[in-house]
Amino acid sequence: MIVLDGSEGEGGGQVLRSALSLSLITGQAFRLEKVRAKRKPPGLKAQHLTCVQGAAKLGDAEVEGDAIGSNQVTFHPKATKGGAYAFHVGTAGSTNLLFHCLVYPLALAGGGSLTLTGGSHVIASPSFDYVARVWAGLVKHWGFSVRFKLEAAGFFPEGGGRLWVQVEPVGAPRPIELSARSPIDRLVVRSIVGGLPLDIANRQGDTARRALNDLGVPVELDVESLPVAHSKGTAVLVTAESQGQTVAGFSSLGERRLPAEEVGRLAAKEARAWLRGTGALDEHAGDQVLLPMGLAAAGLLGAPQASRFKAHVISDHLTTHAKVLEAFLPIRVTITNDLVEVQPK
Repeated sequence: MIVLDGSEGEGGGQVLRSALSLSLITGQAFRLEKVRAKRKPPGLKAQHLTCVQGAAKLGDAEVEGDAIGSNQVTFHPKATKGGAYAFHVGTAGSTNLLFHCLVYPLALAGGGSLTLTGGSHVIASPSFDYVARVWAGLVKHWGFSVRFKLEAAGFFPEGGGRLWVQVEPVGAPRPIELSARSPIDRLVVRSIVGGLPLDIANRQGDTARRALNDLGVPVELDVESLPVAHSKGTAVLVTAESQGQTVAGFSSLGERRLPAEEVGRLAAKEARAWLRGTGALDEHAGDQVLLPMGLAAAGLLGAPQASRFKAHVISDHLTTHAKVLEAFLPIRVTITNDLVEVQPK
């Protein structure tokens, strides 16, 4: 039994989601104490409970503490099985965080599909656009391949989105060099609306594009109206490409009484801050590739293989995630200044 303290580090849902993924992959049981101790209120919320229930279904697991508000969860997995699964996160609970929790064990179990309903563009979560355009391209280098179909976008707070994902069986890793940033060849501004006039997307996208035009890098604008079922909203994603690979993304979400132009400015501001630094990946991508790097170093994707990347920010999310990986896998995560290395132990 692996025992984890949910009050350490970032103190949120990251520990739970990573532990569930790794428990399914390795077959090791765990107990998480002080769940989300640094959040108000602490304990399991609806979207975290859906992660527990979804992981339990994939791994035919025995669970204790699977209730709203619970501050301790015990998880005993059996055999993880591929296949078709459907889960409802509820209103604007993040489908993308649930997806991150389940995708790796499902791929390693032979693949399958996920039909997820809830929020696709919500606060404190990667947007669907970020997952599809940044995360998906990066994890292909560790053999993970997915196909997405966003049947309906779900914006905060109403949600109601519907996402279908085909998860392929894991393939062979292909090395990627991330110890230094490669030259950025292109920036793409993707501006979207759902249930609102396309003119709003044009205004916020054009503002972001103009805010990036002085950087000496070509900037392209992509504007789209997404189908929705119950919600209305807007979002901007700025992506940075190097040698045909998307290596970073910067999101902003529309809010009531927030001008469209300000939504565009916020995404551009994050992109400019990253471009002034030296990180090979953006802050969130660095955290997200840590798990497949750990699987590669542990020999679960083939021969044990070390990986490294130059981080933009050493966040509490990243350091907390590293400790969870070391608890489940025979690996060592070393952080020296802004260089993160994941090696076989």
